[in-house]
Amino acid sequence: MFRAFRNIFFGFSALLFFSCSLFKPKNSNEYETRIEMITSEGTVRLKLYNETPLHRDNFKKLVENKFYDGIKFHRVINGFMAQAGDPNSKKDNFKGKLGQNSEGETIPAEINSNLFHKKGALAAARMGNDVNPEKKSSGSQFYIVQGRKLSLQQLTQMENRINQKDKNYQQTENNFHFSDTAKKVYQEIGGTPFLDNGYTVFGEVTQGIEIIDNICSVKTDRGDRPISAVTILSARIIK
Repeated sequence: MFRAFRNIFFGFSALLFFSCSLFKPKNSNEYETRIEMITSEGTVRLKLYNETPLHRDNFKKLVENKFYDGIKFHRVINGFMAQAGDPNSKKDNFKGKLGQNSEGETIPAEINSNLFHKKGALAAARMGNDVNPEKKSSGSQFYIVQGRKLSLQQLTQMENRINQKDKNYQQTENNFHFSDTAKKVYQEIGGTPFLDNGYTVFGEVTQGIEIIDNICSVKTDRGDRPISAVTILSARIIK
């Protein structure tokens, strides 16, 4: 259904999920980090999950250091996802292949079965299993899921493929299963469930999912690179 990738890959009109509290958290670390990302296609707002603290803190650091300002989405596939974070994409005259480089060190995987690849999910790109069996994430490359809706039968088939892939790489003796919540979301909202248990999901879009649809719909060349640049103009932490 989707071809495999070796290089750094990862390799609703607006149905959003908000979690709020009536009381002020006792620990400031309990606050969710919110990001405003202004792109050439429009503004997207994201929240970062506290359940993935290594990825959350790394993304915050990159945003605070203005790393993403001027970064381009170098790989987009309609019905799949939009990927960015290669530092070379800032160079307008760069002629090489984008997607090969990242900022900083790799990040240990923080894969959580409760955080899955629904439409709007923010996840970390990474090298493939053959060179990265620990599923460590890229230091800066990320993707935002567009995806599509799937049937229960398709989800069952994907569970089998995920388990077979993990066994081939001797990752685990336990079988992976989509939760009932994930199955419902994938059927009603959509996503890319075949990436579950393989990549760290560390946030989600809270506003501007239509902007992701727009980005994924732009014309691309044979390497899935937008013909007309789609640029992150600025990214900042908001309250």
